[in-house]
Amino acid sequence: MISVVGIRKEFGGTPLFSDVSFNINPKDRIGLAGKNGSGKTTLLNILVGNIGKEAGTVVIPEDVTIGYLPQEKNLTSSVSIMEEIMLALSFIKEWQRELVRLESELSNREDYESVSYARLIEEYNHLNERLLLFQPAKLRGEAERILTGLGFEKAQFEKPVCSLSVGWQMRIELGKLLLLKPELLLLDEPTNHLDIESIQWLESFLLTYTGSVVLVSHDRTFLDNVTNRTLEINNGKVYDYKVAYSKYIELRNERLEHQKAAFTNQQKEVKEIEQFIEKFRYKATKAKQVQSRVKQLDKLERVQVEDMDKSAIHFRFPAAPHSGKISIEAEAVTKYYGDKLVLSGVDFQLLRGEKVAFVGKNGEGKTTFVKTLLGLIGHKGIIKLGHKVIPAYYTQDQLEMLDVNNTVFDEVDQVAVGDIRTRLKNILGSFLFQGEDVDKKVKVLSGGEKSRLALAKLLLSPSNFLILDEPTNHLDMVSKDILKSALLDYTGSIIIVSHDRDFLQGLTTKVYEFKNHTIKEHIGDISEYLRKHKLETLKELERNEKGRNPSVEEPVSENKLRYEQRKEMDRQIRKLKNKIATVEDDIEFLEQALEGVNTKLSHPEDYREEIKSGSLYKEHGLLEEKLEEVMKQWEILHDHLERLKQ
Repeated sequence: MISVVGIRKEFGGTPLFSDVSFNINPKDRIGLAGKNGSGKTTLLNILVGNIGKEAGTVVIPEDVTIGYLPQEKNLTSSVSIMEEIMLALSFIKEWQRELVRLESELSNREDYESVSYARLIEEYNHLNERLLLFQPAKLRGEAERILTGLGFEKAQFEKPVCSLSVGWQMRIELGKLLLLKPELLLLDEPTNHLDIESIQWLESFLLTYTGSVVLVSHDRTFLDNVTNRTLEINNGKVYDYKVAYSKYIELRNERLEHQKAAFTNQQKEVKEIEQFIEKFRYKATKAKQVQSRVKQLDKLERVQVEDMDKSAIHFRFPAAPHSGKISIEAEAVTKYYGDKLVLSGVDFQLLRGEKVAFVGKNGEGKTTFVKTLLGLIGHKGIIKLGHKVIPAYYTQDQLEMLDVNNTVFDEVDQVAVGDIRTRLKNILGSFLFQGEDVDKKVKVLSGGEKSRLALAKLLLSPSNFLILDEPTNHLDMVSKDILKSALLDYTGSIIIVSHDRDFLQGLTTKVYEFKNHTIKEHIGDISEYLRKHKLETLKELERNEKGRNPSVEEPVSENKLRYEQRKEMDRQIRKLKNKIATVEDDIEFLEQALEGVNTKLSHPEDYREEIKSGSLYKEHGLLEEKLEEVMKQWEILHDHLERLKQ
């Protein structure tokens, strides 16, 4: 268990938080909640020891390892992707050499009952257990599994790290941590650079992770699927909820309502007592009663209503000018980067007022197609912008939109025209840039502040066609909800590239999936798309069963199709349960065998020959390795079963 006790942190004499205390227990899945600037990233940096604190202590047991993923980190490595991720485990060979040395020393000693011999055995077992946790013989395979889960193709494994974008480099950093398996994993916005499929893979990985996890994320769905506890940082204090994010919101609101009701009732009671005291203060016959009421007030424990930080951006997009029926259309668009084909013969049409989402793995061409539609990069094929269509573009790379040497005010002043220039400070204020904030240089702004500034620039001129590429990156929950509300009220056309499932839900009426150099249209919002995507394999099985003569295949009713899908899923669940039962029997057998070996090792005087020959240690190592392997198999099967049940 890790203990945080009485932490206080200040910046420039201004307290960020004070008297913060909490524990991190084994296998905790903790989500840090709070607005941008509340201190979530700072708290992670204090835990990992990157920055100091004004007061308090962080108690971390000596054998606890910590892995930390920052929001951004530039890699300058020139080695391949596989070599880079394997560098994280360079200490394994040193451990193996030390284990051989310990085995040699144990085999040459006969002082089995001495304290030093017992310590040597303890050191050997401890190192052997840590080594078995990593399963050295399977490390490269595990690295390949993690890289594949994070979206890398096998053909990319030998590609130099320095040739990758920052987003892909951050995936490698995440992969290193997952391969290291630290007892405490600290993740700061781990989904920012992941696509939906990679996020779902990461969710499954973290659910079966053997250590503790503390993460900062503004992806509500990710938090709900992964965490079982929420620490809220609000106005310098931390509130602990033993639930996931959405349930925490409910409980927090209930708590505040109870506080307000208790406060109101108490104020009413206080007022009545004070009126009695004031009315009878000078009457001798009431002296004892007045004195009793005074003591009652002194002893009264006053109810305090928590001071919640209610600051939030507030805005609406300007009314969309009228345009033609078609906002934009593309015919046979093809795009190469050098010899690499990205898009092939893509057709696309967006009608006035339509709101659509672009989804797919990173590298499938979503951002490329957006830039192609806007004429920012060359291509083959035809693109036609509709009559009187005025596009406005929000890019995921804010440095493309912002001049880091400008102040906040100068950044909007340079693009504003007409009467709106007189309202620039009001507009900036609605995005929480107030007072001296407007004179800050863009380069010192946080990720969330840069995102808000980029959004503010979209309001400076009317548009009827918004193209938003990952607009929720770095935005807190409240800001995302307000942006979503503004987009729902927007009357123009919208294309949104996003991996945020909660943000997309109910926002768009179509989803375009980018895959294999082309796009596929799906009617409905992101929830409908993900449901169809999940059933795709089962539908394929169903088609194969009915495909004896495809040319004369009879139509199948929707109810029958659902029944067949349910039947197939039940069959898979039964099969998995049988496998799990078999594996659990294996686990019980191995644990009993391991217990027997441990019993022998704890009585060296009765088993001298086996200990001296080293056969007992080898048997112990083989049993632990096999048990670890079977336990991993059980976790995979159990995780698969849970996903099917969902």
